[in-house]
Amino acid sequence: MTELKRAGTHDDGDICVNFSSNPHIDDIIHARNSRRQILGGMAAVAGLFGLSACDSDGGEPQSNVTVSAGAAATTTTGKNVNLMGTATNATSVQWVQVSGPTVTLTNPNTNNASFIAPAVATSTPLVFAFTSPGNNNQLAIASTTVTVNPATLDFTAVPKLLNDVVTVPAGYTVSVLYALGDPIAPGVPAFGNQGNDTNFAQRAGDHHDGMYFFGLSAAGTRDDSANGRGILCINHENVTEQYLHAGGTLTVVGGARTSQVEVDREIECHGVGIIEVSRGTTGTWAYSQTSTFNRRITPNTPMAINGPARGSAQMRTLYSPTGVAGRGTVNNCANGYAPWGTYLTCEENWAGYFNRATGDNASRPAKVSQAFTRYGVAGGPVAGLNWGTLVVSDPAETKYRKWNASAIAGQPADGTGDFRNEPNQYGWVVEIDPYDPASTPRKRTALGRLAHEGAWPANFVAGRPPVYYMGDDSRGEYFYKFVSATPWDAADALRTDRLAVGDKYLDNGTIYVARFDATGQGVWIPLVFGTGVLTAANTLYSFESQADVLINARLAGDAVGATKMDRPEWCSVNPANGEVYLTLTNSNAAFRPLAGTDAANPRHYNDPRGATNTAQTGNPNGHIIRLRETGDNPVALTFQWDIYLFGAGSDLNANINLSGLDATNDFASPDGLWFGRPTNPSGQINPLLWIQTDDGSFTDQTNNQMLLALPGRVGDGAARTITNTDVGGATRQQATFVGKTPGLTLKRFLVGPRNAEITGIDSTPDGRTVFVNIQHPGEGGPTATPSSNWPTSQSGAGNNARPRSATIVITKNDGGVVGL
Repeated sequence: MTELKRAGTHDDGDICVNFSSNPHIDDIIHARNSRRQILGGMAAVAGLFGLSACDSDGGEPQSNVTVSAGAAATTTTGKNVNLMGTATNATSVQWVQVSGPTVTLTNPNTNNASFIAPAVATSTPLVFAFTSPGNNNQLAIASTTVTVNPATLDFTAVPKLLNDVVTVPAGYTVSVLYALGDPIAPGVPAFGNQGNDTNFAQRAGDHHDGMYFFGLSAAGTRDDSANGRGILCINHENVTEQYLHAGGTLTVVGGARTSQVEVDREIECHGVGIIEVSRGTTGTWAYSQTSTFNRRITPNTPMAINGPARGSAQMRTLYSPTGVAGRGTVNNCANGYAPWGTYLTCEENWAGYFNRATGDNASRPAKVSQAFTRYGVAGGPVAGLNWGTLVVSDPAETKYRKWNASAIAGQPADGTGDFRNEPNQYGWVVEIDPYDPASTPRKRTALGRLAHEGAWPANFVAGRPPVYYMGDDSRGEYFYKFVSATPWDAADALRTDRLAVGDKYLDNGTIYVARFDATGQGVWIPLVFGTGVLTAANTLYSFESQADVLINARLAGDAVGATKMDRPEWCSVNPANGEVYLTLTNSNAAFRPLAGTDAANPRHYNDPRGATNTAQTGNPNGHIIRLRETGDNPVALTFQWDIYLFGAGSDLNANINLSGLDATNDFASPDGLWFGRPTNPSGQINPLLWIQTDDGSFTDQTNNQMLLALPGRVGDGAARTITNTDVGGATRQQATFVGKTPGLTLKRFLVGPRNAEITGIDSTPDGRTVFVNIQHPGEGGPTATPSSNWPTSQSGAGNNARPRSATIVITKNDGGVVGL
């Protein structure tokens, strides 16, 4: 009911007519009660001083100390936050967190403490109290609130560049850590970089690629939480011979290599480097030349063959007549790790290293020749770097002969008298214990033989079988996953017999290959001998055993109808939700013609390059596909997929630039892919996704680059039908599924030096140091006048130095999490 009053009557003052901003008594009471709650929460702290918490509002004994906690502040996930208190007459002070997600305070017993803002999904207040004991048995307390907002890409995007340095956003610093030729053993001289250096078995190799940081405690033992000291395992994929050798060319006579020094240099530059690194008191990172952890694993290093292919007739060689051992790893590109503390290195384009005599197929069963052809072991008397053509005086020396995969006349047909089966010993995931320099690496054949591009883990949950996702880097190849036969026991993460733990989880299981259906759904098809078409009766290839299926996993994928992809390279698993991302680097018109697109590989177009408008047809810019396992269960046999991101120049039309890229984030040929570690805010709630490029199609506009993304979820976009057009103007419609336009959630973070690939990335557990590899700067340039002088050019002293692949360190100047 509305009360009506006659004009001029008395209203007892119950009508408010004061609309000023002055405080209301209710606000003061609320503030006082809130302060009482803080004081109540400080009782334990006061007990540490033998004092009682005291408000200074009156009515209680007063401390002679006065404190201030500073003004309230707002920040975002991953930022380094400084708490700035002041205290008068204080003998000691302490910062204590009162509420909000728990953070670790640095220097809490000083006026100025700090912490890293935690990952949050919504705006979240964190309350901190600044305290100091005083007289009258009282504790002086002041409080402040820091409100943390969700993660953003809070940096100015780096522009497209063609200069000869590594460029990162303002507020970040780049330093060079470890470059080609750097010595890693006592007494090895500094690198001369004139093409005359030797003993690369004790130096950094070439073409730095995938890597992983393993923590070390101050005592030199394994510590997965260590941020200032650790072991870096670094892949060395290939060599750039024009800068590696003095003359810049290979010494060849009649098609055969004749310089043993050159061949040794090249062989030893391949493989894996294991080095100890640490952060100094000034924050600068360096590697230790004399660490006992340092070692090189090269194509000459003894290896054990493990898993179902161990002892297979197809693995027998003169070196290992029983097929249980081999030598070396080669063309190591992407990588993975195991939570029990081992490194997984992956053998990618190994097939091109082998020589074969003309007409060698006639010396083999047709089935073997078919398998070699499927894997690209075409050979010929001249192939790749031609190591197999080198003849040395010692007839017992086989480290060069093993690269000649010819069936030698007069030798046993089972391969025990020559190296006709040597190619079957490559194409595997290799497990290495970085903490034990005396250990023998193991090739894990249960994960299949491919042009292996990574082995990224998932599902390490007690009682569930671990899973590894793997690409096969070549146009038209497939995407795979391995599901262990053994449920995870978390106690195994701490065992010291790490390779034995690998035996437990990686030597038995099921490998699956993906089929991406036009419905936006997909199926994992098991590659199990005796199942479906994988039998001796198969008309494509007669499979004899599970070892045969694994050694010829590509043929098995063909037989079961897997989806051919546009170069499936690196994959990575979102640590917050388990979704899997896979880079599809590119394809050409020969493989992806106008009529050859499908929903998962939906583009065919022409992106002319350079001033001459050179045609680039097919899918020259590549894309990134992602999938969500059914029920968010990595062992599921079905999944949903969409395309997260399409590479394209921002000047291309909407049927090509399907992700709406602009000048701050356009790119081509995605390759390296990595999510921030879940041990810091960059890998929590909405993790950072790092995207690296290996590009030749866009390099008229910019050198290769690295972008940062805050991706959404599978299905956050929509179905779309695009119009593809070939160079003759013919068109064809293709339906697909496109993720939401990234906009400001994708930015260019780094541009590399000239003619270099950006590849390989990891961080310390706290995310405040990021390691990145710069591969083959100056590739293709002349020896005398290199097209790049990096890393010398990084300091401004180009001086025509030969370029070198190297590992760099990126830190944020304010100490925050890199990228946030």
